[in-house]
Amino acid sequence: MKTIHASLPRALAVLAAMTLPAAAQESAPALPDTGDTAWMLTSTVLVLLMTLPGLALFYGGLVRGKNVLSILVQCFAMAALMSVIWIVFGASFATGSSDNAFIGDSSKVMLKHLTPELLNGTIPESVWLTFQMTFIIITPALIVGAFAERMKFSAMLIFTTIWTILSYLPIWHMAWGGGLFHHWNVLDFAGGTVVHINAGIAGLVACIMLGKRRGFPGAGLVPHNVPFAVMGAGLLWVGWFGFNAGSALGANASAGMAMISTHAACAMAALVWMFVEWLVHGKPTAVGIATGAVAGLVAITPAAGSTTVAGALVIGAISSGVCYFTATKMKNALGYDDSLDVFGVHGVGGIVGAILTGVFIRPDALPEGMTVATQTWAQTKSVIVTIAWSAVASVVALMIAKVTVGLRVPEEEETGGLDRSSHGEEAYNTES
Repeated sequence: MKTIHASLPRALAVLAAMTLPAAAQESAPALPDTGDTAWMLTSTVLVLLMTLPGLALFYGGLVRGKNVLSILVQCFAMAALMSVIWIVFGASFATGSSDNAFIGDSSKVMLKHLTPELLNGTIPESVWLTFQMTFIIITPALIVGAFAERMKFSAMLIFTTIWTILSYLPIWHMAWGGGLFHHWNVLDFAGGTVVHINAGIAGLVACIMLGKRRGFPGAGLVPHNVPFAVMGAGLLWVGWFGFNAGSALGANASAGMAMISTHAACAMAALVWMFVEWLVHGKPTAVGIATGAVAGLVAITPAAGSTTVAGALVIGAISSGVCYFTATKMKNALGYDDSLDVFGVHGVGGIVGAILTGVFIRPDALPEGMTVATQTWAQTKSVIVTIAWSAVASVVALMIAKVTVGLRVPEEEETGGLDRSSHGEEAYNTES
């Protein structure tokens, strides 16, 4: 008797569903796909992991011991500052509906439109917005490596805030918000233009305007903790699966292709950098293989959803060789002090990857009416626009920071280290 009574409510519910009018069933609210949502929640966490602690450890290990905390604080500050910017107005001006080819509108300021039921495809819009928030976090965090060990903390905050408004949000809208790049049929699966070229050019402009570190180039400017750098690169490799495969916005075939392409390019790039360094210097270094892996991850980012696996291997190989040349030979020849090779790896790797996205595209991924030649030209145009846009925005942002608080720490503070002078702490207690 208990079994009959227990099953009765379920039977009645089934009967009610069967007898409901078709119109009533059709008006039922759409529900998110739980599998897609679970993957996007995971991807969001993975991309945040890329900044905290991945990038923080990678950059922190590459600087001198007296500046490691300054890097960790800058990455942490970017996570906090950019999150607030995204929520208050960034998401609106990036994603807001607008006929403008360059920027969104104010319709989503403070995320006032957001409700628990609102969906973006098959996932809650709240999840999608949080996923995109992790992208705005890591992009300016990448830039800090270019001017590491010499910029005022206050200047860094002013510069990154203004640059984000002037460059990150417009480029996001152009690429992903239905703007200019969308009109050109540009393919940027996970941020070749939006993240890497954008940040790389900003880093180049910043390091030139600040000037070289004292003692550059010199034997004293060496990584203080190589294991930190390698562990950070490893976390970036893992987190990049969320960055790229997560950009498929679901647990689907596109995510699967993005995942294997990402891994293939990273593995090939790490090997190429290792062997080139081995041939040139006689020994493969830990920093070298880690840097090569990051170069491959950067380059495959725009192509992850549209290339073949073989194409991913070629993109990884080419990007690694070009980035190696830029980060070593070209930087030394031209004399600019890109401290942690933000331009050499992210800027150049992003440029190579964005252009090669058109070259190594799968036939089924070509937008309607496009050929390999026209797609490659569209990709190239987006690269040119991003370079010019970010460069101008960077100069403006840096000039405002310079006029308000000044850009560079005094000589004695740079000599003593930013950990003590800017934050009143030291990473290592030499007395214990």
